[in-house]
Amino acid sequence: ARLAAAGIDGAPRDARRLLAHALSIAPDRLALHLRDPADDAACARFDAAIAARARRQPVSQITGRRRFWGRDFAVTRDVLDPRPDTETLVAAALDRPAARILDLGTGSGCILLTLLAEWPHARGTGTDISNAALAVAAANATSLGVAGRTTLVRADWTEGLVGPFDLIVSNPPYIAADELPSLAPDVRDWEPPGALSPGGDGLAAYRAILPALPALLAPGGRVLFEIGPTQGEAVAALARAAGLAGIAVLPDMDGRDRVVSAQFS
Repeated sequence: ARLAAAGIDGAPRDARRLLAHALSIAPDRLALHLRDPADDAACARFDAAIAARARRQPVSQITGRRRFWGRDFAVTRDVLDPRPDTETLVAAALDRPAARILDLGTGSGCILLTLLAEWPHARGTGTDISNAALAVAAANATSLGVAGRTTLVRADWTEGLVGPFDLIVSNPPYIAADELPSLAPDVRDWEPPGALSPGGDGLAAYRAILPALPALLAPGGRVLFEIGPTQGEAVAALARAAGLAGIAVLPDMDGRDRVVSAQFS
């Protein structure tokens, strides 16, 4: 009721997840424990979690965890909350195995580390400008058992990198400045601004990254970018101008443009 009064969509779902968190049990086990007594500490944790969610803090930041491609990832305010939209990029990447992967703006590491977990013989490099984000990615690499095949580098996109890579992936900031006010407060007020929007028309990251990619890609290497649903044509044009080929715009589960795919011939 408190969450619904605060305008939270899906209040019952969030309340259940936060109760499971307060009780230190898996959400899918909650129904088995509803008749069990809760101690004062658990009640206090639940009350604090509900209060935080009523302030529109995302559930993943409150619990510190987010499920992505069947795995748990640590999440803090220093990284984007991994979303189902991004699983479209992962699905496209898994269509063709790669041995050497580069993830630009890795954040929590959800893309890179998922691919490394799916491909046991692959190795990957993740870059980010944020040391705090790299620390989150490092913790996730360790928890997923892929730290030995992961290199994390503080860099401004491709700065200082040497290829070749078979696959380059990225979910860069792409929200245009005039779209920011319309974002849900759960996103606008709690996730890292620099990971959401580069300002302007939202295309600055693609303009910075794409010209550098042919020098980093192996022959036949692929590029996969997450995009906003109105940016497919513009990002495809930038990829074409950078000398990439085989360009395609892929839809997400809702049929919206979500990924631009290209290849270095």
